[in-house]
Amino acid sequence: MMFRKFFFIGIAIVHLFIHPAIAQDAAALLEQVKSKLNQVEDYQANGTIKTDVVFMKVPVAPIESFYVKPDRFKLKRSNGVSLLPKGEAGINISSLILAGDYTVLDAGTTMLNKEKMSLVKLIPNGAESGIILTTLWIDADKHVIRKSSTTTRENGTFDLEMEYGKYVTWGLPDKVVFYFNTKDYKLPKGITFEYDDGSKPLELPKNKKGSVTIVYRSYQINEGKGKIAFTEKKGKR
Repeated sequence: MMFRKFFFIGIAIVHLFIHPAIAQDAAALLEQVKSKLNQVEDYQANGTIKTDVVFMKVPVAPIESFYVKPDRFKLKRSNGVSLLPKGEAGINISSLILAGDYTVLDAGTTMLNKEKMSLVKLIPNGAESGIILTTLWIDADKHVIRKSSTTTRENGTFDLEMEYGKYVTWGLPDKVVFYFNTKDYKLPKGITFEYDDGSKPLELPKNKKGSVTIVYRSYQINEGKGKIAFTEKKGKR
């Protein structure tokens, strides 16, 4: 793992000798994204969650999500099952960006849905991090992250895609889609699944693609409701 980190950094250093302003530009762009996200101290959001895997029958379920800056995040599902990264914080882009200690590398530009995006790679500085590498597709005009790809130590690589609407000024998406491959994903304890014919697998089938889609209808931002949710949880313990 350490070799991989130095490999990426080595490539970046060579690249910077040719384009010395690149690292500064990438870091400045990320700071603009973080500045927008930093407006949000906490929120409570309402929406729906849909899990889409070929071998599963999972109905669309209503959800509430709660966030407190920089990295406290949880989803509350009234029914249904979803597959999410361990701790669920990985589905929330603010938690990935604001709480991390990482090296920022510029990776050029690319197209996403026929729009030009800036590519930025984040390599965690701490060896204890569960994340190996995160790649961000950043809309440099709106200063929001449109896509991220994160490689983890335990759950392989998962991708997030975000769509923005009326909450774009806060950097908060209206829609988040989490993509994963079941061969890399560990089945959460206590969860079982059924195939379409009603039979139950012994474990999560390998080499299957899946997605979890969250559509947010509304956010209540900086009203203290996210903080209250975590305080209530702590008080019940």
